[in-house]
Amino acid sequence: MTDYEAATAFLGEWGRFQQQVFFLLCLSIIPNGFTGLSIVFLADTPHHRCLIPAYANLTAAWKNSSIPLEEESHGGALVPSKCTRYKTEDILSFSERGLLPGVDVNLSNVATEGCLDGWEYDQSVYISTITSEWDLVCDDSWKNPLTSSLFFCGVLTGSFISGQLSDRYGRKIVLFVTMAVQTVFTLIQVFSPSWPVFCAVFFVVGMGQISNYVAAFVLGTEILGQRVRTIFSTAGVSLFFGGGYMLLPLLAFFIRDWRMLLLGLTLPGFLYVPLWWYIPESPRWLLSQGRVEEAEAIVRDAAKRNNVEAPQTIFTQAEKELQSESRKPHNICDLLRSRNIRWISVTLWLVWNTVTIAYFALSLNTANLHGNAYFNCFLSAVVEMPAYTLSWVMFRWCSRRLSLFATLFMGGLFLLFIQLIPSNQISLAITLEMMGKFAVTTAFAILYAYTAELYPTVLRNTAVGTCSMASRIGSIIAPYFIYLRNYSISLPYILMGTLTALTGLLSLLLPESYGMPLPDTITHMQHFPGCCQKTPYTLTHTEDGDNTAERKSCVAL
Repeated sequence: MTDYEAATAFLGEWGRFQQQVFFLLCLSIIPNGFTGLSIVFLADTPHHRCLIPAYANLTAAWKNSSIPLEEESHGGALVPSKCTRYKTEDILSFSERGLLPGVDVNLSNVATEGCLDGWEYDQSVYISTITSEWDLVCDDSWKNPLTSSLFFCGVLTGSFISGQLSDRYGRKIVLFVTMAVQTVFTLIQVFSPSWPVFCAVFFVVGMGQISNYVAAFVLGTEILGQRVRTIFSTAGVSLFFGGGYMLLPLLAFFIRDWRMLLLGLTLPGFLYVPLWWYIPESPRWLLSQGRVEEAEAIVRDAAKRNNVEAPQTIFTQAEKELQSESRKPHNICDLLRSRNIRWISVTLWLVWNTVTIAYFALSLNTANLHGNAYFNCFLSAVVEMPAYTLSWVMFRWCSRRLSLFATLFMGGLFLLFIQLIPSNQISLAITLEMMGKFAVTTAFAILYAYTAELYPTVLRNTAVGTCSMASRIGSIIAPYFIYLRNYSISLPYILMGTLTALTGLLSLLLPESYGMPLPDTITHMQHFPGCCQKTPYTLTHTEDGDNTAERKSCVAL
């Protein structure tokens, strides 16, 4: 137990104060669930074909044969082309002369052209998406995955900026400012006149989305006691994130227009304004800044809410512990300063990067799975709920390192097995994909909590934010993993499965934090293998005349 935890032990683990902080912070996570993955429906590509201009007065036979047939990219049946049509002048001439397609005219000899007059989109699933409104198809199809990538570029930027701002100015203020940014800019996004404007605003939404998630996560981790912290950091925030994810397909099912859907996703953000007066600042962070009186005021208020009596002096020992560390400003460079923290950081960045690739690629792929897009997305969200519950069970009773390894390695194997399934066994392939999603989601929940436990208070928000920032390289390229389906259906699964399984093996190098108190300073951190030096045995002479060997100590390099 650290000095801080000993000083605040009189509050108990689960009083009214802790319950309020737990549930209000979890509630603040819900919008992240539907905002982060809303692009699944906002930018889905409906079935489409070239538009035949109204001036072309074609016979019914030629209207039905105006689009050439081509083999599907995955092989199989012939389907109407999405990006070409027979040359309008030629088929109009054939129609006026009364010639029949396939009888009097060999269609293979008719010249083709691009969709010069635009496209017509099937509206049986969506009234409109950004793809259908701005024609992000055919030669402009590269803009579709780029839309998601630009959002995740915003997430990367937010991860970089918010962590340092939070460690410098406080968890609470960053939490609420970034929640406001996410809500207001999502509302602005509703009125986007063009694709570039939509992407520019989406970038800012991404900045706010990850910033408030990380701030809420770290704030709860630092305020709550050890047992409740474990529930909050694994099952708590994750289940509420999954709840928001589950709301997305339900809302999208009833609102088929992308602008109205965005508006519906924006409105809940305004309901969080009153939480400012109920969510406190982190006393740990205040102590790390030398603001002992403010930290004591929050703890005394918590004692009053929990109906317990606070001691006259609370933070005498904690103040001594953190005061020397708080005099020095900390920044992102401290994550690479010593050999020990450098190896922990680099390893975690690699693990976060791969987990994010697998998680977001599988989440964004739901629209491409066989069957109803809304049901597949809902199924993908439902799979996460037991995964988050399992993450709490594993985090509560199992080794962090082995839990992370087991979930990553099994997730990789499930994804690799998909390529072995015959093409007609669609249900089995979807089942394996959902099992892979289950394992990767469990690993993601464990990884967030594990990372927060490895880093000290003075760097925790910066470290979690930087890990999240590093992982966004994975989320930026995740849409292009799905884009590889155009060349081979199995290729994305082979790449994701291999990376995930290998990263599971890499995670075994991380130090164990199970049963350890949260470190408050850099010197309290656990040690990466090979990054501690042993001080030699020395002999001391006691008053009794005995020589006593001092124990070896491990010092982080």
